[in-house]
Amino acid sequence: MENVRENLQVVVFPWLAMGHLIPFFHLSKCLAQKGHKVWFVSTPRNLTKIPKVPPHLSSLLNLVSLPLPQIPNLPLNAESAADVPFRTQSLLKQAFDSLEPALAAFLQSSKPDWIIYDFASHWIHRRAAELGVSRAFLALFNAAWLSFIGPPSCLIDGLDARSTAEDYTVVPKWIPFESRLVYRYHEIAKNVDREIDVNIQTITNDSMRFGLAIDESEVVAVKSRPEFEPEWFDLLGQLYRRPVFPIGFLPPVVEDDGGGDDVVDWVEIKEWLNERKEKSVVYVALGTEATLTREQLTELALGLELSELPFFWVIRNSPGSPQPESEMLPGGFLERVKDRGRVYVGWAPQVRILSHDSVGGFLTHCGWNSVVEGLGHGRVLVLLPMLNDQGINARLLSEKGVGVEIPRDEFDGSFTRDSVAESVRLAMVDDSGELMRLKANEMKGLFGDKDGNELHLNQFINFLKENR
Repeated sequence: MENVRENLQVVVFPWLAMGHLIPFFHLSKCLAQKGHKVWFVSTPRNLTKIPKVPPHLSSLLNLVSLPLPQIPNLPLNAESAADVPFRTQSLLKQAFDSLEPALAAFLQSSKPDWIIYDFASHWIHRRAAELGVSRAFLALFNAAWLSFIGPPSCLIDGLDARSTAEDYTVVPKWIPFESRLVYRYHEIAKNVDREIDVNIQTITNDSMRFGLAIDESEVVAVKSRPEFEPEWFDLLGQLYRRPVFPIGFLPPVVEDDGGGDDVVDWVEIKEWLNERKEKSVVYVALGTEATLTREQLTELALGLELSELPFFWVIRNSPGSPQPESEMLPGGFLERVKDRGRVYVGWAPQVRILSHDSVGGFLTHCGWNSVVEGLGHGRVLVLLPMLNDQGINARLLSEKGVGVEIPRDEFDGSFTRDSVAESVRLAMVDDSGELMRLKANEMKGLFGDKDGNELHLNQFINFLKENR
């Protein structure tokens, strides 16, 4: 009986995006490995996309499927952010909000000690509180970005009066120290001025969702470590006025990344990488949500060609785009680069690729999960932020000296093939980039530090045990 009282019972409820589902699932596995009972809750199709539950954890880690209500204009079978165009993700949030009764019923029947939830669940605090379930907000963002968006009162009430894109291009008043971490105009304009289809009902915006997720939590967990951004963690605790726990970087496990060595796609990719010299290849991947314009795609392709370096480029044909990205590549490009570059269409085992010895750099959209994966393997970064938190992440990484940002037009976000080529060469081979490569390689000792990450996670779990 003593063991039953010692162990936790936890519901884990992430937002409907693979970049959220995977780290929430990784945390769930960590909890189960320590003997705690976990219910991982999501929608049917999303549950088929996450890694399999290891047999030895099957009695402790349970997958709970809640069918996603169908709403007008949401594509059939769309259950994740990767299934809908970025500009219409409000539809997915509307469907997500419709899960409230089903999740409340599950909380009532399962009676967990805690629910660990994501930013989108602005309604969960009320239902959990009614049922006596304690609430923890897991933020899959770094402390710098969380500090930049501000305290919950500003997010909920709009007290900071940031209503235009220009407002986000200056350091906010609550940051007391010198900082250059601000958005470029083109990065934030698409969020502030995003068009929403006229058929979508008015729903809670993301700022309020974040504000309520923080304000109604009893503790906030952050996927980062103060060793990387000490001043930002100090500030975040002051802004949130509640316990804030770094839980480490939750570095991904290679074995969870698309199966084993017998998976055909990985076998072919590995053979291609095996033929390249150590740290010679730049891996290129811009996430699952951003869509490149034809002009951007052309300049990126020709920039990689001009760099004269080996590259492995993962392209995704985005939903709702008028033409697949793979069909918008410049004429003759694939033929010209066939001996040193590969364009791969669809999902690719990113962690496995980044872990390969031939990969030296990572041209990335600066999503925090991808950054963790890249620096966890010591890969120098070429920074091309596209949306959401990525602009602030790029400034932070540039400031830390582990990557170079591709120069872009401040207002329209355009970039040139020459700037791509120069940035890639600086990161990968130029003498002037040697210190950057060294710093990125040193980050492997922090981001991939299993014992240090485990220590932070254990401190968070102890708090949950002591305050259930």
